[in-house]
Amino acid sequence: MRLANVLRVIGKVLAIFSTAFLIPCAFAGLKGEEQAVKAFAVAFVLCGAIGYILSSINAKEKHFRRSEALGIVAGTWFIIAIAASVPYMYLGMAPVLALFEAFSGITTTGATIITDFSIYPDSFFLWRAMTQWFGGLGVIALFVVILPQLGVAGREILFAESSDATTDIVSPSVRESAQKLWLLYIALTVSQILMLYFVGNMNWFNSICHSLSGISAGGFSPNPDSIAGYNSPTIEWILIFYMILSGISFPLIWVGLTRRPLALIRDGEIKFYTLTLISCAIGISLILSEGIVNLSHFRSALFQSASLMTGTGFASVDYVGNESWNNATRGLLLIVMLIGGCAGSACGGPKAIRNLLSIKYIWSEITRTLHPRAVLSLRHRGKVIPVPVMRSILSLVLLYALTYCLVAIALMLLGSNFVTSFSAALACVANIGPGFGEVGPMSNYAHFDSASHIILSIGMWMGRLELVTVLALLHPDVITHIRWKSKTYRN
Repeated sequence: MRLANVLRVIGKVLAIFSTAFLIPCAFAGLKGEEQAVKAFAVAFVLCGAIGYILSSINAKEKHFRRSEALGIVAGTWFIIAIAASVPYMYLGMAPVLALFEAFSGITTTGATIITDFSIYPDSFFLWRAMTQWFGGLGVIALFVVILPQLGVAGREILFAESSDATTDIVSPSVRESAQKLWLLYIALTVSQILMLYFVGNMNWFNSICHSLSGISAGGFSPNPDSIAGYNSPTIEWILIFYMILSGISFPLIWVGLTRRPLALIRDGEIKFYTLTLISCAIGISLILSEGIVNLSHFRSALFQSASLMTGTGFASVDYVGNESWNNATRGLLLIVMLIGGCAGSACGGPKAIRNLLSIKYIWSEITRTLHPRAVLSLRHRGKVIPVPVMRSILSLVLLYALTYCLVAIALMLLGSNFVTSFSAALACVANIGPGFGEVGPMSNYAHFDSASHIILSIGMWMGRLELVTVLALLHPDVITHIRWKSKTYRN
């Protein structure tokens, strides 16, 4: 791996990203928030300067080896998160807490350490929502549109960001695919803003913040009680619709809107995603209403199921502190948290398709026990899943489960209880946000110590990059061949 090449691209991305600070800076100026203006101005200058310095590194290669592409992706998400934390620090947050909040935003996790919302200006909450919006479709997917103009090839980088990259079904051109997906992303965001303002009767500021956090499956809200603080069934129904959309593959939505309208209905992953969501919501509503489903209970059940399945993390009710939400309802919520959203969506975690194929594989192995000579093959979208692909899927699902356990054990060793540790591990590594126990929907992560915050921040970062991206960079074949500009390297 040539560090010069990696740092040069990260510098270009950071320099461009620094201009995003100008939006909350201008907003803070209009609102008369002098301290916030300084905070975002400092962030703009500092990050822009560092980005410019890194981008000036003399490394002219346009194409990257696999390890370099992985390094660019992992490094970009990490550096962007650190950059996003600068205004938080300037506004008084301790460095570790600011980094936690920033990593939570960029990875669209939605876990927060804020205990008093009243001490922060509106521009602060706008920036929190913006970080989630940038992270929703993918920081790299955004800059693939721009990087070719700067002499950087985008294909290797885009496909290193996620093993779920399905943009080839949108357009043969990676850059054109990224452009179309961002147009769709922007259109859905604008439509959600308009729906919340005109139909939900939210003010413009709240509509914008919740739309930026909603379509990105992020979950940050400027209201300390999240969506429960608005006490509006209309707002909840609007958010249910957009949260479910955020959990569907954006490339598939594009194809469905432009070429094949039935693609969304016929897709096996979406069927599994929808069936799981509706089944759990109905089950929860039956428990809440003691066997007689009514619209109010179904709305609450569907809202929380959609929020946790997509990893959005909005809350319309305190499902931890409310006595009517018992262990049975929380068990069903745990199911949707483990299943997750679709590949190619704004969601983090192992994704529904991997869980679906893993279930199919286990069933086929059970069938093979009864019929040893049977020829059984797994299929998705009409194509047979090759054995190496299936093996990688099972490995990743197992790796996620192992990571949940390791992070939870680390938290318990640092003093957290069993329920809080495991739900916090799942909520952060799968980029969900709220969990159970002391990290419920109306609670926060402020009570953890600094070591726990660092572990959870790293967990959010690794989870957003699907673990393998980061772990591959720790492989001896990469570490032992790290060079500055050397052309004699293998990885």
